[in-house]
Amino acid sequence: MDYRQSGVDIESGDAAVERIKKIARATFTPGVLSEIGSFGGMFRFPAKNFTDPILISSADGVGTKLKIAFLSGIHDTVGTDLVNHCVNDILVHGAEPLFFLDYLATGRLSPDEAVTVIDGIARACRANGCALLGGETAEMPGFYQDGEYDLAGFIVGVVDKPRLIDGREIAAGDRLIGLPSTGLHTNGYSLARRIVFDVLGLNVDSFIPEVGDSVANALLRTHRSYLACIRPLLV
Repeated sequence: MDYRQSGVDIESGDAAVERIKKIARATFTPGVLSEIGSFGGMFRFPAKNFTDPILISSADGVGTKLKIAFLSGIHDTVGTDLVNHCVNDILVHGAEPLFFLDYLATGRLSPDEAVTVIDGIARACRANGCALLGGETAEMPGFYQDGEYDLAGFIVGVVDKPRLIDGREIAAGDRLIGLPSTGLHTNGYSLARRIVFDVLGLNVDSFIPEVGDSVANALLRTHRSYLACIRPLLV
């Protein structure tokens, strides 16, 4: 017996990693010291730029929004969703991202599909100014249904302690400013799928006049990163 007979295509996985390396390199910032494929990602922390730096980290996923990607065959947005979700998580505390790592797990690896997902991750990393420092692509036959995968992300950012936001200074009389989202982001998709597919009987190609788009495009609208509009307030 060998790996191929057990359902794991090592050669295909290696080919995907080589393609992913080129994508990830385009996100590298001056702090990156390692190459994609190392056992650990290496990053030189820019301590001289801070007086009392606090590292803030977060881990998150895309949730059942992935089901829409599976049904529609559109895989170039969920990676961006993942990064922007994580960026917003640490932005709540005033932190700007330093680097990001991803985890992509599937039952049977499709190199083209995996590269498309990672390309979305890389685009968001570049847009948010953080490096795609590393990650893991796992092929686990029998664990996931064919044509499906799971996606998780891990981010590390930094904020100077004097600018740390922890909610302690919120007081009556403060102004609350609402920023528009691009849709459901990555929340509430179990309920949304129940309403759209089970109750209304629509499919991913159904056109919705009220939003001027198909179900797939409406539900796959990219999770917005709020870093660009909040960053001027962090300096």
